[in-house]
Amino acid sequence: MGYITTYTGKHFDPMEPNMDVLDVRDIAHALSLTCRGNGHVKHFFSVGQHCVACAKEAEARGYSKRVILGCLLHDASEAYMSDVPRPFKDVLQEYQLLEDKLIDMIYVRFLGSKLTEEEWQLVKKVDDDLLYFDMIELLGVAQEGTAPKIQIELDYEVHPFENVETEYIDLYEKWKIK
Repeated sequence: MGYITTYTGKHFDPMEPNMDVLDVRDIAHALSLTCRGNGHVKHFFSVGQHCVACAKEAEARGYSKRVILGCLLHDASEAYMSDVPRPFKDVLQEYQLLEDKLIDMIYVRFLGSKLTEEEWQLVKKVDDDLLYFDMIELLGVAQEGTAPKIQIELDYEVHPFENVETEYIDLYEKWKIK
């Protein structure tokens, strides 16, 4: 079997991804059940909840619809490929190529085109800014430097996956490119 079966019952081949199989419901469901930090955190905090926070931060900063959606979807490849911790990923060139191909495909599917370099840098800045606080709250690791200024109040409470999934889909519907 060269595919995974998604939450909505689609067959997805991560080695030969098909854009038509990508479904925001599958992404929202899988990410709401996927723990941030490969599970090495003080308490469960889903990748979906992180992505929702990133989208809300992008919205609060007044970024474009594309950047807000880019933030919501920036970890969407993990719904299909899982995640590999960064130090390990750095030596897995084939994995990195497949992940880059998939995230570009996700952006084309849901935004109409890949993010521009400028848009990607804004997405990465939001992600990195929230990571600063995630490291403190979820791992108890003090961070160097000045804390980034963020616009939203971060919520690290454990939320039922169904609520995170619904909020993810609601944000997608609010900001989707028509």
